[in-house]
Amino acid sequence: MKKLTTEEMHRLTVEEFRASEKLPLTVVLDNVRSLNNIGSVFRTSDAFRVEHIALCGITATPPHREIHKTALGAEESVEWSYHEDTVACVQELKARGYMVYAVEIAHESLKLGADEVATDKPVAIVFGNEIDGVQETVMELCDGFLEIPQGGTKHSLNVSCAAAIVIWEMYKQLKVRS
Repeated sequence: MKKLTTEEMHRLTVEEFRASEKLPLTVVLDNVRSLNNIGSVFRTSDAFRVEHIALCGITATPPHREIHKTALGAEESVEWSYHEDTVACVQELKARGYMVYAVEIAHESLKLGADEVATDKPVAIVFGNEIDGVQETVMELCDGFLEIPQGGTKHSLNVSCAAAIVIWEMYKQLKVRS
């Protein structure tokens, strides 16, 4: 058994990625502080062909050396935009017909892996600040909440880890439809 070579992986070029069909999923980062977390979300979004990343509030934007360190160039392939206000960003997504979900432990949240997420429309997933989570004013606008079931003592994950889990689950659910 041996690892695949780069050629055997048939990796897309940035141009091929940009021209390829994307997952109808937008990732919204609500005031994410860590540049490494932002870069990691870019890298995961590239892996699963996420359509767009909306960077909101204090969330830093490329080009930035620290983002690039974990994104490894994915900030060049994945479409992104900056929005000063997360509320306005979510309102715009909803006006464009998106179902918007916040990743938070909340009353009546959908449990990933157990509950199906409505995928008859494009989906936007909001990930919050590393300390405070998703802003309450943003949560009030969401169509629902997604929860990653956890059995430990902390009931929280690093935002980039949570994003990887949720994006993978959305990839599985949305891929069937596309």
